[in-house]
Amino acid sequence: MPGRDDEAASPVGDPSADDVDEPGHTEPGEQPDSGTGYGDRDDQGIDRRDDTTQLASEERRRKTVAVSAITAAVGLWVAISVFLLDAATASIWNNVLVGLLVLLAAGYNVYRLSNDVPLSIGVSTLVALLGIWLIVAAALLEMLGGLFWSTLASGLLIAGLAGYNAYEAREAQAVTQPTQ
Repeated sequence: MPGRDDEAASPVGDPSADDVDEPGHTEPGEQPDSGTGYGDRDDQGIDRRDDTTQLASEERRRKTVAVSAITAAVGLWVAISVFLLDAATASIWNNVLVGLLVLLAAGYNVYRLSNDVPLSIGVSTLVALLGIWLIVAAALLEMLGGLFWSTLASGLLIAGLAGYNAYEAREAQAVTQPTQ
């Protein structure tokens, strides 16, 4: 606003001015801080890992994207299988809700990986627990015939694949964090 004393006292471009510490302030040619910590390194293009570690990390990332995508697809199958196979009302609600949760959570991990953000350990663990629930629910809700076997096999696949992703996410986190 015109007439403020602090504007007149701090010349434009003066790095010693009081407004340097304001959020969103950047020097000319400097990138603004996103507040996420992502991309805040000074040496953006330098990867200090050796070649074998870089290749292993890239291979791990490709595997986890595929595993997350397969898990999401199995979650979709769980959600729609109740409409293709004979099911009771409780089984329909269970499989649709759990299948959609698995689809969304595993899809979220696929999205994270496709944007070069590490897997979420919590989301992968949640999906693994949902897979275990499907195994239990197949017997608990007294599913019969094809729906029983479909839910049981899907639960085993989801629990196994999501458990693998949770393990890989934990391993990747341990590699990227410096040791004290």
